[in-house]
Amino acid sequence: MAAQFRHYKYFLLTLAVIAIDQTVKLLVHYKMVFGQIGEIKVFGDWFKLHYILNEGMAFGLQFGSEWGKLGLTFFRIIAMTFIAILLYKLAKRNLNSGLLWSMALVLGGAMGNVIDSIFYGVYLNNAPFDAITPWFHGQVVDMFYLDVWEGYVADWVPLWGGKYIALWPIFNVADVSIFLGVAILLVFNKRFFGRDESKQFSAEDFSD
Repeated sequence: MAAQFRHYKYFLLTLAVIAIDQTVKLLVHYKMVFGQIGEIKVFGDWFKLHYILNEGMAFGLQFGSEWGKLGLTFFRIIAMTFIAILLYKLAKRNLNSGLLWSMALVLGGAMGNVIDSIFYGVYLNNAPFDAITPWFHGQVVDMFYLDVWEGYVADWVPLWGGKYIALWPIFNVADVSIFLGVAILLVFNKRFFGRDESKQFSAEDFSD
């Protein structure tokens, strides 16, 4: 029983991320006023709580076309299913725990935003007015607002010189979880994917 729990303990972190993410989103939806009028300053002008809806991907990115949202939602479902299966398989082989906890963070964040996409269009009635169906067209609730900087970039700066740039990402708990999971994977990739681990990963990734 204890050995079996070791395979599933990483999913507890995934469930915790989902629970925290959904709790925060629902509190924001029911307790905050939408848009700038309901904005709450947390640390001066640079970090605020700001209720906004995101039709697309993490940090406000968009996925265009009428069927883009539906395609994005199904892509997320496929991706998180793949990650969940892979996480379980690698956990059974007792690979580096840091790798597995990182994957659990990414999985929790992905599932948190997928719940919004699948259900919020119906239960929170927040699907875009032109959506072909409210199912799978829910908008993701974002609330953490980093008002980093905005203004004109000096002419000598490559690519962005002379342009007006606004750096103010708005995101949620799920986005933070995905970002942290990916960042940890990138920073510690040599430790996670050492020679022995990479051989085991490539040879047995989907074996029982």
